Order: sequence, then structure tokens, then C-alpha cells
Amino acid sequence: MKKVWIYWVLGLLVLAATIAVFTQSYTEEAVIKYFPLDETTAFKSFGTSLEFSGQEDEDEYEVVWEVSSESEKPMYLRQDVSLLYVNGRLKGVVSKWEENASIIKKKTSIHGEDSQKYQAVSFHHGELHLGEEAIRSIQATSGDELYVIDSPHTKRTSFTSPETPEEEEWKQRLDHTINQQIRAQWDELLAHFQVKESDYTAVPLTRLADFEDKELPGVPKGQSERIKGQLWEGLYKNYILGIHDTNSSHPIQSYIPLLLFDKKGKHVMVLYEDDTGKKHQLLQYY
Repeated sequence: MKKVWIYWVLGLLVLAATIAVFTQSYTEEAVIKYFPLDETTAFKSFGTSLEFSGQEDEDEYEVVWEVSSESEKPMYLRQDVSLLYVNGRLKGVVSKWEENASIIKKKTSIHGEDSQKYQAVSFHHGELHLGEEAIRSIQATSGDELYVIDSPHTKRTSFTSPETPEEEEWKQRLDHTINQQIRAQWDELLAHFQVKESDYTAVPLTRLADFEDKELPGVPKGQSERIKGQLWEGLYKNYILGIHDTNSSHPIQSYIPLLLFDKKGKHVMVLYEDDTGKKHQLLQYY
């Protein structure tokens, strides 16, 4: 009888340990997954901000990168993920999730030098589990950009939109140089995958937040939110998670991905190149 009791207790301990490991594995690998949108709740607020924090020394300065969101009520799983590009190249990703929470906040300081263009795009997501009902979700996209001018010939300054002729000149100069570099890589990707750009509406990933309150280009009417949610799910799985995977190619230092929305309303294509030079093509059919 004593042996039976010991085996029974050990069995319970093994079961408990197995459940604990499974739960830990699930939570540590929390991913963004699209579920039908819930019509009864939404975000109270969400946003991404890039702010010039100040001068560290004569050669360096600091930029504060912040992403935050608050849902109207606590969610089973809340998560925000944000990507930062500097002069068109990916410099970092932040991701934060909380269980049974409504608020997500993440603030990061970036050290910079010389004149730079900073762009951030973020996806805010929440899963709602209500007993036997189907899982629902809420979602939103936000973004921000910041120009920092750091030149021996002018006073160090920053702006989102130029307010003086000098700032406008610096904006045009930076945009021209960055766009030339990005365009060259996009042309290589289009040629490599034999894609005819005129069949698509091209949108840089960093401009996706522009469509937060309007339809995506060329998609079936009323389907934008579903397509947007599934697009972010695919980006998270295939593009963002690669940043943390040291055993495979990751996109750090790569240029902004190009989103191509089919003008016939059939699919969206994502093209990007990782830092090893490997070219990637993702396809999402509607």
C-alpha cells in the first residue's frame, strides 16, 4: 500500500511538472495570432513615439522610443510589438506581453550620432477568451518618425515635420539619400522574384499605420482589418521572430520590407532581404 501511495504521489508530481513546463513554454513563446475582431470592446488608447531626449556629449545624443496601449478592459493576452528603422535599416525590435492585463508600456533609449531619420511602426494586439465562446481579438497599428540633424555646420535639432526652410532642406536631403538606397534594394527584390510592380500598390512597412482608419489599397471592401491582422501574424512569425533566432538568417540591418497589394484584390506580397543577403518573399491570399 505504501508503494502504491508513493507511486501515486510521484505520478501527481510528474504531471504537475509537465503542466508547469508546458504552461511556461506557451507563455514564453506568446505569439501574435489573428482571431476575428470583437465588436464590443476596443483600445482606449495606443501609440508609438520617437523623441529627441538630449545631448549625451559632443558626438552622441539620445532618442527615446516608446510604445504603449491600453484596452478598455483586461485581456487574456495583451501584446505590443514595435520595429525601429534608422535611415531605412532595421535597428531593433521591442516586444512586450502581459496576461490578464489591459496596459502595455515599453520605453527604450537609443544612442545616435550624425544626422539620422528614425521610423518606428508598432502593432497592438489583445486576445479575448470568454468561456465556451470563440476567441476574439482587438488590434491597432501606430507609427512615428523623427529627423535628428547633427552637423558641424548647424545647431543640433530634431523635428517630425519641418517648420523652417533649413529643416525642409535637411528632410529632403536625408529622404533622397535613404530612398535611393531602399529603392535599389526593392528593385533587386522585384527582379529576383520576377514581380511586375505595376500590378501592385506598393507600401513600405513603415507606412502601414497610415491605413489604421482607412481601407488597405485594392483589398475587398470590409476586409481590411482581417487582412491587416493576418498580415501582422505572418510578419511576426516569419520576419520578426527571425530577429531573435541566432540559428537562422535574421533581418537586423536590412532595409524596410516592401508590401505589395495586388490591384486585382487577390493577395498581398511582402519582399525583404536579411542581413546575409538572402531574399525572402511572403504571400498572403485573401
